[in-house]
Amino acid sequence: MGVANRLDLTLRLVQGSDRVSVSELSHRLGVSEMTVRRDLDALERQGLVRRVHGGAVATRPREEDAGFSAREPWQTATKDRLGAAVAGLVEPGSRVLLDAGTTTVHVAEHLAARAPLTVAVLSLQAALTLADRPGIDLLVVGGRSRPGERSLVGPLALRTLESLAFDCFVMSIGGVHAEHGWSEFSLDDAAVKQAGIARTTRTIAVADATKLGVRAFSRVAPLDAVDRFVTDRAAEDATTHPSGPATLDALRDAGVDSLLV
Repeated sequence: MGVANRLDLTLRLVQGSDRVSVSELSHRLGVSEMTVRRDLDALERQGLVRRVHGGAVATRPREEDAGFSAREPWQTATKDRLGAAVAGLVEPGSRVLLDAGTTTVHVAEHLAARAPLTVAVLSLQAALTLADRPGIDLLVVGGRSRPGERSLVGPLALRTLESLAFDCFVMSIGGVHAEHGWSEFSLDDAAVKQAGIARTTRTIAVADATKLGVRAFSRVAPLDAVDRFVTDRAAEDATTHPSGPATLDALRDAGVDSLLV
């Protein structure tokens, strides 16, 4: 396991508990306690954890409460792998609606290789990524830019989506739960995703494994509203993601084809 992946997994384990001990982290990660202490020191310097006697606690709000710029550097390798996998599912010549989020920016990076495409974006960052790319007919969906998120939401965005039709909607998501379905932490984001699902032939949801088992504030849709779900293989590991395997089973039962990369 590389240092970046180990730090990311360490942070997930700390965030998933009220408090986690050095010995427990050592056992779960298969590394020495000295290595764990060094990694926790690195995370503490970034303000992500607070060292306590014998272990650590999380100090930064969970990812869904952090703004785009705070989340952007997190799990970069995983998000890029997800982005490449999602882009590979998009057929050249398609009309694509691309959701906002840090992972979908990585999708945007890889979509250029699938040109020609018409891509409508719900993210200012994705718009910058795709601007002037050969073979990409870029549409920026109007709307209000949600502070800190660079996502386009509100009545203007919804009206714009109502006038368009897409072959594929690439949807980021705050949480996917076996019973609650797909959900978001913002009412505005949830409304835009609902409109996107209604205006497309096929919906591909993408999220890293930390989103599995999460029941966010606003329900977007039931599980079967999505055709395909792309996530990372850590979702199969019940040790680090206790709700992962059960959520994947529920998705399969709902007819959702999951791709783990």
